[in-house]
Amino acid sequence: MTENNEDYGPRIRRLIRAADRAALATCLTGETGGGENWPYASFVMVACDFSAAPLLLISDLAEHTKNIKRDSRASLLFEDTSGLEIPLTGLRATVLGRLEICRDDALLARYVRRHPDAAGYVGFADFNLYRLQPEQVHMVAGFGAIDWLDTDSVLFAGDGADALAADEADIVDHMNADHTDALALYADKLLGLTGDKWTMTGIDPEGCDLRQGGACARLEFDRLVADPAAARAMLVALVEKSRNIG
Repeated sequence: MTENNEDYGPRIRRLIRAADRAALATCLTGETGGGENWPYASFVMVACDFSAAPLLLISDLAEHTKNIKRDSRASLLFEDTSGLEIPLTGLRATVLGRLEICRDDALLARYVRRHPDAAGYVGFADFNLYRLQPEQVHMVAGFGAIDWLDTDSVLFAGDGADALAADEADIVDHMNADHTDALALYADKLLGLTGDKWTMTGIDPEGCDLRQGGACARLEFDRLVADPAAARAMLVALVEKSRNIG
């Protein structure tokens, strides 16, 4: 159990939103496990929907997908330990749930924007988008900060965000076509990241996602944006904020 009353739900949600990769654990059954059942861990690239439920684009030929088709129970491990002198003090979350095929073109496009290389095989018949519906979340944030969390405290309810979700692709396209200077300012002044070839891959009520080559970054907003107009106002405000930072 945690030793304090800190609300870890939003921290875990931010961890999931910022991640572009995770460790996936599925159930290797006796059918392919030499007559025995084994836990099977693999490496996957991830995105998430507006609620922060994880998304995976995986092939039917992959061992983990074969496992999922036999038993949809799975877990994803997300971690923020890079660069820490003692990695075990970093935040980790194991998200347990069931992986199901997701037939949502907008979410598929969201995944591909986060992982542009996926565009090369997204049309293959053996590739499908899967969504993990979290049922339990186990978090570790260092000594004494260990607990099981209610998924309602981790996932974003998203009430009233349908208009923003519907307009997300247009906002992203507009920023990438006309405001790459603003994206570079966000990365440099607000996130302390170098380079000027940043693109936006997604936006949601809590923040926006950036990418430069193989690097992904998450910019959290200081307040929720409920609709496209509020999102555009926030993006303009962040430009002004960036310019006022020396």
